[in-house]
Amino acid sequence: MPNYERLRAEFTSRRISLDFDTGARITGYVAAAKPPSGAVLILNLTKAKIYDGQGRLLEEHEALSVVPNGLTGFRIADGPGARE
Repeated sequence: MPNYERLRAEFTSRRISLDFDTGARITGYVAAAKPPSGAVLILNLTKAKIYDGQGRLLEEHEALSVVPNGLTGFRIADGPGARE
């Protein structure tokens, strides 16, 4: 379980790196951690950069919201085959 208080207290206004199992990475400055208490569901980053597993820059964003938690799956959300 991530240390959410550390995300709020120590990382706000700091440049961080979010590393993924594929080698991809997102870097940026933490503007906010939401909600204000409990588990962090969203990190608002500024000056964000997204890199692939080889370190190549893919995208740059002035502002980017990310979910700093592990993905447990994905599925189609609309159209045929979507769950009701």
